[in-house]
Amino acid sequence: MKKLIVGSCAVAVMALTGCVGPMGIAGSTGAFVYTDVSGPILATGNSGSTKVGQASSEGIICVATGDASLKTACANGGITKIHHADYHVTSVLGVYAKTTVTVYGE
Repeated sequence: MKKLIVGSCAVAVMALTGCVGPMGIAGSTGAFVYTDVSGPILATGNSGSTKVGQASSEGIICVATGDASLKTACANGGITKIHHADYHVTSVLGVYAKTTVTVYGE
């Protein structure tokens, strides 16, 4: 009986906390119904950002593919020195999600 009460309390606490919480590298806001947020990943002391490279990953239901790494974004933009990098996350109902990393540099 004690386990049932403790388990019920845990479920109630999770249900009452809502569906918005921190996510991503920088801790931006994410929601269960719809999320469309952007934020920084890093900045360096390298000057100049004449080139831009992007890399993405996507997921639908229980299947996710792609490579949203800094390495791939740099390769896609021909970047050897990173100036700064940003991310963008879109998610709908926890069914579809896409993350894009954008790297700026030379």
